[in-house]
Amino acid sequence: MQTVRYGARAEQVNREIEAKKADIWSQAVTAVYETDPEIIAAVLPPPLEVGPQPLVRITITRVEMPGIPVFGAGWIGVQARHADRIGEYPILMPMTTEQSTIGGREVNGEPKKLAEVEVIRDGARVEARIARMGATLCEIVGSVREVRENYEMAKTDFWFKISPSPEAPGQLDQDPLLVYGEKTERTRVHEGIEGELIVKEAPLDPIADLVIRRVVDLNWTERASTQVGRIIGPVPRADVAPFIHQRYDDLSVLGAKR
Repeated sequence: MQTVRYGARAEQVNREIEAKKADIWSQAVTAVYETDPEIIAAVLPPPLEVGPQPLVRITITRVEMPGIPVFGAGWIGVQARHADRIGEYPILMPMTTEQSTIGGREVNGEPKKLAEVEVIRDGARVEARIARMGATLCEIVGSVREVRENYEMAKTDFWFKISPSPEAPGQLDQDPLLVYGEKTERTRVHEGIEGELIVKEAPLDPIADLVIRRVVDLNWTERASTQVGRIIGPVPRADVAPFIHQRYDDLSVLGAKR
């Protein structure tokens, strides 16, 4: 009998998820800045709360994973707290390929979307940008000015694995799961950048609302990370439903603009 490759398989492998369990080296440009605590509070679904500092992190990365084409990956998130755990809540994780998007999005609940993500380094000069749907969200430009000590640290991301309802638009058909993304990150290159973070108005991705009060750090890293997801438990769907526009584009804002 002819092999039918869309037929049932005894074993299923998600390479994007499996790759996160191994050291994957990437080149990253990161900006960390302070905003207003009330802005952080406004974007956090319960039970997440504002963390000790009103910090926003934007990271723009070029990633190489075995078995997957080189791709761009971004992170735009805020410091948050759940119970006694301090971590970060991502508002947007832009990715350049379908394969790098769907694994973390469907399995972990990461808020990934297809986008343009670019990192360029020419000598000491660094340029990085994220764009979606015809609008540039942010840019980081500058020059490497200092060599820093490498680091290794543990981090936690907070994700919500959600299921939109097919019957009630804008609602969820079950309580979402709060997931901890537990990550270990280490660097082999860590350098300080003298430059500028530029955040632009983008109707579908209004990160410009996360007002920059003070830039805390700009840096370049070559880093590797491993990551596993851990389900903490369900949270009331009524608490998370008002925030699902963070995950799914509200195209009505484009019509309103016209």
